[in-house]
Amino acid sequence: MDKLMIKGGRPLIGHVAISGAKNSAVALIPAAILADSPITIENLPSIRDVEIYVEILREMGAEVSRDRDRLHIDPSRIDKIHMVNGNVKKLRASSYLMGAMLGRFGEAVVGLPGGCNLGPRPIDQHIKGFEALGAKVVYKEGAVHLTAGRLRGARVYLDVVSVGATINIMLAASGAEGITVIENAAKEPEIIDVATLLNAMGARIKGAGTDVIRIRGTRSLKGCRHSIIPDRIEAGTYMIAAAATGGDVTVDHVIPLHLEPVSAKLREMGVTVEEGDEHLRIISDRRLRSVDIKTLPYPGFPTDLQQPFTALLTQAEGTGMVTDNIYAARFRHVDELGRMGADIQVEGRTALIRGGTPLHGTDVRAADLRTGAALVVAGLMAEGMTELSGADYIDRGYEHLESKLGSLGGEIWRK
Repeated sequence: MDKLMIKGGRPLIGHVAISGAKNSAVALIPAAILADSPITIENLPSIRDVEIYVEILREMGAEVSRDRDRLHIDPSRIDKIHMVNGNVKKLRASSYLMGAMLGRFGEAVVGLPGGCNLGPRPIDQHIKGFEALGAKVVYKEGAVHLTAGRLRGARVYLDVVSVGATINIMLAASGAEGITVIENAAKEPEIIDVATLLNAMGARIKGAGTDVIRIRGTRSLKGCRHSIIPDRIEAGTYMIAAAATGGDVTVDHVIPLHLEPVSAKLREMGVTVEEGDEHLRIISDRRLRSVDIKTLPYPGFPTDLQQPFTALLTQAEGTGMVTDNIYAARFRHVDELGRMGADIQVEGRTALIRGGTPLHGTDVRAADLRTGAALVVAGLMAEGMTELSGADYIDRGYEHLESKLGSLGGEIWRK
């Protein structure tokens, strides 16, 4: 298992370019299954989750090639194979294969998803949507078996706001007859990104980015070219790292609107955030004030940035509270931060962070993707050397992390 070595104490200074959104990429790639001709996806991040999805498509019979940040997919020869084990177990987003296969073939057999362990993340809302469209669902030997003689548009009310369920129902509904209405839909930018691709393929989707989405499906979706939006979570991580190290970092190739919750909290802490059309500049003197954050569905504070922000709060003056309303088990970073000297107590979904305690480098382990990001931020702030195990988790969501931080003056390398 790869390790990252981080020598802390140096401010990050310079420009960093943000890659395409991981959370979009892992939905856009399976969406290509619905097309009957080649698709090109641009601004694709070079991350492990994308590599796994490419392997899955090839297993299904697609012709896939990559040219730098472009992925060319010819799905015309894809077969409706059963995918119970193997690569589908390696990432959470494999659940999107259900909606895509159901939309194209009217059936799918997909193993229950893997990925980071963040506590219970049921797919009941996905299943509710598939059943509303006319699919029969059977759980058998660790897999979901979906069959539908014909998918028909329907009205689906999501009991909880779910990005995954919203996207999965959109995928299936794009291949259904008639109109599907998703109520209480998720509003994340990645939802809009997927809808933009599906519309370019020939579906007619309205309302993406609002809580009511209407999809008029078609049995014939064509290939197209699509460019992925910037990764707001990667951008937010570099913004937090800049604030944590007393740096001056310009984050390029972003959509500032997508990062407003992060910018607002950094300003509240005393960090200067300057906004341009496609960039944000973060200036910090490390004299930080504690704040409280609560993770919420977009446009609230993103749960994927809760962990690195918790690391930042360990060096702020006063006491801050972090409440994660999305995932119950997203405090696995707290014990590792405690090993570095942080003073954090967790009760239920809330962490109480007493700031101002110096961090010192030590051996720590990433238990999931965003825990890894939090420990990288902590290592950049800490005195001495941090040895971070579990770098393969970080590779799932961050493109060229070491080289990007290195270009900003951070001392980080792979062991």
